[in-house]
Amino acid sequence: MTTPPKKLQWWRATASFLMVLFTMPLGHAIMILMEHFLDETTLHYSAFAMGFVGLLMVIRGVFATTDTRQTLWGFFGGLLFWTGWVEFLFMYFATRFGTQPELDPVTGEVITRPEYLIMPASFGFWMMIMVMYIFSTRNGCNFINWCQRMLFRGKKQEIAARPMTRHTSIVTFIELIMILWTSYLVLMFCYDDVFLGEDSIVTLLVGVGCFIGSFFIFAKQLRLSSWGANIRMAIPTVIVLWTPVEILGRMDLFQEIWIAPLEHVTEMVVILIAFVILAVYLWYAGNKKKQNELK
Repeated sequence: MTTPPKKLQWWRATASFLMVLFTMPLGHAIMILMEHFLDETTLHYSAFAMGFVGLLMVIRGVFATTDTRQTLWGFFGGLLFWTGWVEFLFMYFATRFGTQPELDPVTGEVITRPEYLIMPASFGFWMMIMVMYIFSTRNGCNFINWCQRMLFRGKKQEIAARPMTRHTSIVTFIELIMILWTSYLVLMFCYDDVFLGEDSIVTLLVGVGCFIGSFFIFAKQLRLSSWGANIRMAIPTVIVLWTPVEILGRMDLFQEIWIAPLEHVTEMVVILIAFVILAVYLWYAGNKKKQNELK
């Protein structure tokens, strides 16, 4: 007897994808607005507070009652954590020690901000965490599972025998941080003329590969009936898709409105409203499904 195919979850996948997608331009815009309206001292204190609030949100998510709400706590907390304690801290130390931005030799415009130029120095820390996950944990990450199959062959079950204690909020948080971190490292090494350069065919292939890969991840999303799992899968879908967006923006093939939000107020407000509506809907939709299961 054959198992009937799972019903494709078009609405859940689309809503989760769009909610996560809207955080990308909004995150960029928030950083730009904070830099514009806050003096340097207030900016750094505010950014540090943002990261701390993000951490508290992730921890709060551990005690949430539904999978969807745990996922959303981890996701939103992770965004604040990344923005406040990663991006703004890199900015602070780049500014403090006088790191210069990369400038266009013709126009003199800033191509790469100083904080992103020093981010590749974190590669060793990224690799350290990846070694721990690859050699010490069983988990649901397709990339890590592929690495384990390639490295361990028939000994995968023996070497990576057990998963970590699972807290959905922490899982979502770590997933978001690691994928964002990986994306930034890939982009910065691609843009660096010492390694590849933005005009390299490899950089173009990275963009094309990520664009195609995002559709395969979305296809997996379509088969997830749980709101929480769908949102968690939307994170890699969006970030992988956003990689070619960043590359195309770097090539000046379109205007990145989130870099100049004060010049595109209407567009950014529309994105913000759509994001809030989707976030509120997902928060209550996941809880409603849980209540129906308990009846």
